[in-house]
Amino acid sequence: MLTRFCDWKKVLPALLLAVVGFARAAPTIELDVVLDPQTRDFSASAELSPAQPDFRFLLHESLRVGAVSAGGRVLQAESLAGPAGLRQWRIRLDKAGERVRLEYAGRLPPLDRQRDHRGVLQRMPPMSSPEGSFLSAGSAWYPQAQAMISYRVKLTLPGNQRAVVAGRRVAETLPAAPGDTYRATFEFLQPTDGIDLMAGPWVVREKAVPRNGAPPLYLRTYFSPELDATPGLAEAYLDDARRYIERYSHEIGDYPYGEFSVVAGPLPTGFGMPTLTYLGEAVIRLPFIRKTSLGHEVLHNWWGNGVYVDHARGNWSEGLTTFMADYAFKEDESPAAASEMRLGWLRDALALPADEQPALRDFRSRTHGAEAAVGYGKSAMLFVMLKERIGETAFRQGIREFWLARRFKVAAWQDLQAAFERASGQNLDAFFSAWLNQRGMPAVAIEGAEARPLGRQYQLSLVLGQGAPAFPLRLPVEVNAPGRQEVRWVDVAAGRTTHTLVFDFQPHSLRLDPDIRVWRRLEAGNLPPILRRWIGADAPQVVNLGAASVSAAAVDALAQRFFERAPGKLAQAGLARALRGREPVLIAGTHAEVDRALAAAGLPARPAQLAGRGTAQVWTVQGALPLAVISADNAAALGALQRGLPHYGGQSWLVFDKGQVIEKGVWPASLPVIPVTRR
Repeated sequence: MLTRFCDWKKVLPALLLAVVGFARAAPTIELDVVLDPQTRDFSASAELSPAQPDFRFLLHESLRVGAVSAGGRVLQAESLAGPAGLRQWRIRLDKAGERVRLEYAGRLPPLDRQRDHRGVLQRMPPMSSPEGSFLSAGSAWYPQAQAMISYRVKLTLPGNQRAVVAGRRVAETLPAAPGDTYRATFEFLQPTDGIDLMAGPWVVREKAVPRNGAPPLYLRTYFSPELDATPGLAEAYLDDARRYIERYSHEIGDYPYGEFSVVAGPLPTGFGMPTLTYLGEAVIRLPFIRKTSLGHEVLHNWWGNGVYVDHARGNWSEGLTTFMADYAFKEDESPAAASEMRLGWLRDALALPADEQPALRDFRSRTHGAEAAVGYGKSAMLFVMLKERIGETAFRQGIREFWLARRFKVAAWQDLQAAFERASGQNLDAFFSAWLNQRGMPAVAIEGAEARPLGRQYQLSLVLGQGAPAFPLRLPVEVNAPGRQEVRWVDVAAGRTTHTLVFDFQPHSLRLDPDIRVWRRLEAGNLPPILRRWIGADAPQVVNLGAASVSAAAVDALAQRFFERAPGKLAQAGLARALRGREPVLIAGTHAEVDRALAAAGLPARPAQLAGRGTAQVWTVQGALPLAVISADNAAALGALQRGLPHYGGQSWLVFDKGQVIEKGVWPASLPVIPVTRR
């Protein structure tokens, strides 16, 4: 649901490099900003030292340059054509590095409350309104003269507003009387790739956390009055932010900044910037946001905002952050939860045609499903496999070495590889080359397994085959016998690979990578059915079991919200015949109606683990049957599913209580069991 902000904040500096070049040292820009969200009037002055005498920069089309001066001389700013929605400006200087002061102003576009999560990942204009303002670095609300900058920003707003940019708050003046303004000054002295400005009618809470050998860490929440009034909410965010900062300081190295803020705004997403995260106010009360998403955004202060991504050579930050945050939280929860997440990564990638999956090195940022499946899932699985290959001790040391070597510097995949090679003493070139450069997913199968006595032991001859594209794989093989189970790791190359393994028991059967620890292609029949198959089906069919009861209208309304395409209506009498086809079928009704229909058709009964739970249950039927079931106490409970259910396409089963999910999960993968022949 949440992602690090990386869209035009990354693209716009690349455009600027084409017109102004790149200086070795990050220059400083000083901004003095006055913003009135009520009228959306914006004015600012900027002082900076361009790297070229032919100084060109971009501003949003709503802003125009006024007075310009350098060294006491009055200069002219020439307006030129720019990319869509932007205007390029040109100022001719006597020499490079000359200090320039320019003033600019305009009326910003209003806040676009209709943007959904996908919309905020695209380029946005600088937007302002009394309920919230967001001026992203990529919106060109200030003249960006270099790709990497340090800055000092003074902010002035009406007294009922508060504002923040990433960095250290060095001064703040609160309004003392009605009509007074709010003023604050922030500075960020490390090189960074942009400035994001946020404002809103916030209540600000602050907690100072003592640190050994360092100034206190200041934690803050910027919440609307309604959110701030929620008992314990702000305090919980401050406590959880502290906990995450302490966790990653221990795992990686000291937190690189002196403060961290949680900013709640009206846009429906989550952005991670240095020293702060911007979270959508609509979801900030949800417990899982603090449990998972907050930790992800805190970690970006190390990866992405503490060590910068060399986007020209691939984005490693999202995968490493997903691995050390989202996936690590699942590992903390249970081995089963971690396995379920790994399976989810594979399932998301397998839902895409192979030719739509970019190579991992080509991933820059998430804009659609293929990029997300590779840049987050495949990238995180790379770190799962790397940790298995070099061991936990070497992996942790590699993480710390990478941080120490690249702190506040740009880093690429090759820098990560070098750190892990130093920590492990291994040459990892073949591993990184294959997983970064090759597209698609490896396909591996057990082609033969034979056991024969070897004295008091047994020798297992195992033949594994790997098709194209071939990857350097280490795969776990689960060897089973009555009352015995053992896992052995084997290396698999292209074509056929033969392994000889010795056991003190007679092997009866095998399973390949049963815990899903390797990025590889699985057969569709081995994957657990999830609701996304029904939601996005081309020609779904629905059996409304409430045709003769008050639940009928509720089922019809729910089906319209659940499916992306209008479903066909199927009579209960035709259910058995329909299930012999390929198109998914949904049956829905009250608990009594569902139980009768399943029994009459000879279909699997309600799963025992769901029976009697909550006010509604949803599940897919395991196996070859393309069947999903929605079952509820009554028509009201069915109606309560309309809003939430369509958002859980990645699940195999759910339990709802009055419209809220209280339990969910994915059925285990049904990986094939391979019998061992005996000699």
